[in-house]
Amino acid sequence: MHDRLARLLAAGALVVVAAGCWWALAETASLMTSMRGEGLLMTLMMLMMSPAAAGPYLAAAGVMWIAMMIAMMTPAILPTLLVFARLEGRQRAGTAQLAAFAAGYLVLWSGFGLLAAGLQWWLHGANALHTAALATSPRAAGTILIAAGLYQFTPFKSACLSHCQSPLGFLLGHWRDGTAGAFRMGLAHGRYCLGCCAALMAVMFAGGVMSLGTMAAVSAIILLERLLPSGRVASWGPGLALLGWGVALVV
Repeated sequence: MHDRLARLLAAGALVVVAAGCWWALAETASLMTSMRGEGLLMTLMMLMMSPAAAGPYLAAAGVMWIAMMIAMMTPAILPTLLVFARLEGRQRAGTAQLAAFAAGYLVLWSGFGLLAAGLQWWLHGANALHTAALATSPRAAGTILIAAGLYQFTPFKSACLSHCQSPLGFLLGHWRDGTAGAFRMGLAHGRYCLGCCAALMAVMFAGGVMSLGTMAAVSAIILLERLLPSGRVASWGPGLALLGWGVALVV
């Protein structure tokens, strides 16, 4: 009972961290709109307004993207973490292993966030991002949305999504003992998730890197893909919506 409580507290702590990231992102998005305020978030926002200063810009954008990845991807990993916790009695996995699995998953997504921050810096410096939300032009946004929509219909997307939709199947097929093994399992699960969701993350540049609404929409799609029954509906539904939105913007 004590071990189970500890695992629940560990999962709860992850949820609290993710909620804190959502709060920080919401505050930063508000500051980007009002251009008034003070404190650390205001400093980060101001640094992201000057792509000419590459180092400070990349540092600030990297922090924001890592916060975005934690906020957006924590809901997606929770179903797998819950199954992982249930398997502990059979495989003797404890709180440390649970934390290591989550860490491996989020480390991989944080690395992706740093790459996205670099892309944001390049696009911003090329005057390809506009408005306070840092979004591409409507035609470029439409092209991104169409590409992301088409990706939803690819066999690679389906293969990666199948691993994300079956937490039990993934864990039994990739189980490794110990804390280091749990971390490696988290990395492996993160790779499948990245293959499944990277194109959806590109939608952030279409709707606005600092758009809280776009963050919430993409996060909801990612979570729904994991909760819906396996099959084409989970990926094809969002794909059709993205294609329709993209065509409307381009036309």
